[in-house]
Amino acid sequence: MALSRGARLILTFVLAAALVSMLGLAAAFLVAGRGPTVERDSVLWLRLPPALAERSPDDLVGQFLGGGRQTVGSIVAALRKAKADERIAAVVLVPSVQPGLWGKVQEIRDAVLDFRESDKPIVAYLEFGQGQAYYLATACDEIFLTPSSPLNLVGVASYELFLRDAFDKVGIEADMLAAGDYKTASNLYTETTFTPEHREMAASLNRDFYEQLVEGIADGREMDPAVVRTVIDEGPFLPQDALRRGLIDAVVYEDQLLDGLPIPRNAGVVDLARYRQVRPADVGIGGGPSLGVVFTEGTINFGASGAGVTGGRTVGSETWVRAVREARDDPGIAAIILRIDSPGGVAVAADIMWREVVLARARKPVIASMSDLAASGGYYVAAPAHAIVAQPGTLTGSIGAFGGKFVLGGALDRFGVNVEAVSDGAQADLFSPATPFSDASRLALQRQLDATYERFLQVVAEGRGMTRDEVHAVAQGRVWTGRQAKARGLVDELGGLRRAVELAKEQAGIDPEREVTLVPFPRRRSVWEQLQQSVSLASAAAWLTSPAVRGAAAVLGPTELLASGAPLLLLPGPAAR
Repeated sequence: MALSRGARLILTFVLAAALVSMLGLAAAFLVAGRGPTVERDSVLWLRLPPALAERSPDDLVGQFLGGGRQTVGSIVAALRKAKADERIAAVVLVPSVQPGLWGKVQEIRDAVLDFRESDKPIVAYLEFGQGQAYYLATACDEIFLTPSSPLNLVGVASYELFLRDAFDKVGIEADMLAAGDYKTASNLYTETTFTPEHREMAASLNRDFYEQLVEGIADGREMDPAVVRTVIDEGPFLPQDALRRGLIDAVVYEDQLLDGLPIPRNAGVVDLARYRQVRPADVGIGGGPSLGVVFTEGTINFGASGAGVTGGRTVGSETWVRAVREARDDPGIAAIILRIDSPGGVAVAADIMWREVVLARARKPVIASMSDLAASGGYYVAAPAHAIVAQPGTLTGSIGAFGGKFVLGGALDRFGVNVEAVSDGAQADLFSPATPFSDASRLALQRQLDATYERFLQVVAEGRGMTRDEVHAVAQGRVWTGRQAKARGLVDELGGLRRAVELAKEQAGIDPEREVTLVPFPRRRSVWEQLQQSVSLASAAAWLTSPAVRGAAAVLGPTELLASGAPLLLLPGPAAR
């Protein structure tokens, strides 16, 4: 049978991706035998990409499009190697101009502060001075700004979308229920403005991020916090005004930057892509006992991990459980670190993953390390760990549940579409897309959500050594920053993966001064394994559509999960997508 044009396109795409992957692997094997040549007195030019993943993708679609090649781990590792590498005389850090969440930025900021202990200069070059990039830059010895760029240091603002009126106009009803007064994930669809609880939570988070910004600038630029607040209120600044206020150290173009550094005039420059090929052993670090790092990046669902319909990553419970079991059963793995960057997802999938953590912690130490997000289902998975480490700006908590459906009957009527159904069983049409929940259906779904919430409270209480009521007092779906969560007993320590490694070594009885090897899980798949995994039309289309289409899909992100009817443990707001 002849293939359709669409099928031929997908097949061509998969084969091309496989070829690119094989060529990339061949090149990697050739390079692996010998590290890159790095001249003495070199400058490491560390340009950060607009978005950083926790781990580079090993699926064909992700590799073909080149997304996520640099990760937060590769940036941190480069700084750690450069600290010990006698060939590196200085580092130039070029932060991204695209603002994002705070956890990964703080992870890199910690690595910059650690690098400074080497007494080698590290300077920041801001091509465009926006607040979060400037916050990262303040960890460096000096800050340089492009002559044509303002310094948009104006504080912290967050925005929430509410689609209720738009849905009413087109005849769509979001029939949603929740367990927890602060479980606001469905407010995007059901409200026209903030509820009191939603506004309270949003204001609390925004204020804490603002205070973290102030404290970071005050520490980095040796300014009084009260002065920093005043300066922020007077922003934004033209380059010369920023220089006059002591917010930056020079206004230069890129080609002028190296002239002001205390390094030899003939110093060469090595970029991140090349320096990433330097093995830790080449600079005298690494080796030692092995710690497993189980990556938990994306929305939690059943099945295999991979690319989601909206282009984001999906943590498949099947893939993830297999990875934890492998790390648990490997006698060479002394401890397990759960590296979590997830807004949550399907409650049952999270509970399946929770069970595997409980079994693993009975065999060896388990430490949870939170990145940008470890909320709702992401926190559920972390709860049984021996210790939880979060960045001050991590979004976590969100202990609550919601569920429901989108009722499309009104919208379909407007287009002359009639939906007829036949069913057997009083609740068979519970999740009908044509009609709202009946009173009996609503009661049944609320019972499910309440039971899911009580189960969540139990999981956290057992994992954190708290009572059910103590957890409930800080739960009800409320989202906390890592710093707020620590003050409420949901997090043990503030820090990044480095601190999690220190705790894992301590619990595993490893000398704190001894180097360790971090072994990533799930193991990377071979090209053949990638080819064996089917590439769905939905996933391929999600990667290939325009940014505008993918942006619209992101707004409706939970739709894919809600379609199953399963209770959801998902962070509210844009961060969940």
